[in-house]
Amino acid sequence: MARATGATVRALRHYEREGLIGSTREHNGYRRYDESAVGRVRNIRYLLAAGLTLEDVRCFLPCLDGDMATAPPSPEGIEVARRRLAVLDARIAAQTAARERLARSLRQLGPDAPDAPDTAVAAAEPVSPAA
Repeated sequence: MARATGATVRALRHYEREGLIGSTREHNGYRRYDESAVGRVRNIRYLLAAGLTLEDVRCFLPCLDGDMATAPPSPEGIEVARRRLAVLDARIAAQTAARERLARSLRQLGPDAPDAPDTAVAAAEPVSPAA
């Protein structure tokens, strides 16, 4: 399954724990997935790559066995995507504000302050998500 979908074994186990895919066990303990699980995992990965979370993907359970990449979006799917986009926009705005506060503080120190990086260099460096 991992080779067929490009997902890691760890991701497959996670999807299974989350109830997004299912498997049976072979006599040797290996997992056996139904053929339809390949498409389902590809759809999960497609949605995650688009920026959705596994919680968002859960809303698409009735559609995960189809071809989501080419199917027209449902009104519910569009609403899920809009909500996720709003969350991402809020996070970006918060990170941008934090970056601006930090840059302003560094500018106030002046160019001769010890250990004060050049603001042009600081502007080019990404801000850590933990900041």
